[in-house]
Amino acid sequence: EICEPAPGGRTNQDLAPNKEKPMPRIHCLNNISAYGTDLLTDSYELTDDAGSATGILVRSAAMHDMEFGGDLLAIARAGAGVNNIPLDRCAEEGIVVFNTPGANANAVKELVLCALLLGSRGIVEGIEWCRDNAGDENIAKAAEKAKKAFAGREIKSKKLGVIGLGAIGAEVANAAIGLGMDVYGYDPYVSVGAAWRISSDVHHVTNLDDMFRTCDYFSIHVPAMEGTIGMVDAHACSLMPEGAVFLNFSRDTLVNDEAMAAALASGKVRAYITDFATPAVMKMDGAIVLPHLGASTAEAEDNCAVMAVREIMNYLENGNIVNSVNYPACDMGICPEGQGRVAVMHRNVPNMISRITNTFGDEDVNIENLTNKTRGDYSYTLIDLNQPAPVSALDHLAGLEGVRRVRVVK
Repeated sequence: EICEPAPGGRTNQDLAPNKEKPMPRIHCLNNISAYGTDLLTDSYELTDDAGSATGILVRSAAMHDMEFGGDLLAIARAGAGVNNIPLDRCAEEGIVVFNTPGANANAVKELVLCALLLGSRGIVEGIEWCRDNAGDENIAKAAEKAKKAFAGREIKSKKLGVIGLGAIGAEVANAAIGLGMDVYGYDPYVSVGAAWRISSDVHHVTNLDDMFRTCDYFSIHVPAMEGTIGMVDAHACSLMPEGAVFLNFSRDTLVNDEAMAAALASGKVRAYITDFATPAVMKMDGAIVLPHLGASTAEAEDNCAVMAVREIMNYLENGNIVNSVNYPACDMGICPEGQGRVAVMHRNVPNMISRITNTFGDEDVNIENLTNKTRGDYSYTLIDLNQPAPVSALDHLAGLEGVRRVRVVK
């Protein structure tokens, strides 16, 4: 049941403290692997009604025009990109949005390795030649003469520049090292966790122009945002050595179409292999285009579904936030038995912590543990009490200016 929100924000709680909470309802906007949904215990209910859902699992369905029900607490994207979800609106409504970074990394890595070979050897051209000459009774003899045009070169000892060293980029870099390539990595925002995963044999590059001047092959693995859209432009292409190969299995908008078309036409870039079929790229001579196959393996879909379901369950059952894209990470472990845990989602404004603690102090309720985390304009406060939270305290918290949602976890 939902208490009517005070002017400050929403309150998700039971009106009667001893009343059993309603069963969380999970809605799948897309087909989600049963490996994930089968993790839901008997305490959960799958529902066809998105408006009554407590949590939503989604892959590619567009959510920007959706109206969210008052019960909705979390959205989990079974994948890394979240451009189909209105993140800011969700944050304002106290809805946590999760993604599943790294769950599909191996699938993309394997396709990138395939693309390295497609860009090195005339594999696609050779296949096309065989099909074009399928009716020739002497095709075997003819192939011995024709194959020189498709011979290509080996990738061993060649220089590969990896732009972005997150979950996928790190795996690509390490795999390329294993194939004998000389790997250079660029990522000014690489996390500590990602840094530990990267082979010590990867050369750390601090200037992207230096990488463009140095490497024979390039693979880009960064999100599409204001500072990265169009980053592979005419200037970048001009720095590349003659006959460079560029791989794009991240986002189509990272590469300037006009610049890449010109680089292919001049021979500056010998091959552009991309996982994004757009009208512009389909007109490029020298482009090998795949129909967005990067994370489309059965294993990747299973991995993403499992991670997404676990994130939602952890949040609903314990209030913990792991891999959110609009609220800060916060983990206080499993809820203690016989006590109360309360989650407060609020704007990142001064004195909010003191207002929250004073609210429980005024009710003579002791706070046994408290964690507050911030991400940009939004903060998340998770509180363990020595007793169930009084409804009056919860209503007061919901009425505080800047509070977006107050939730009783247990």
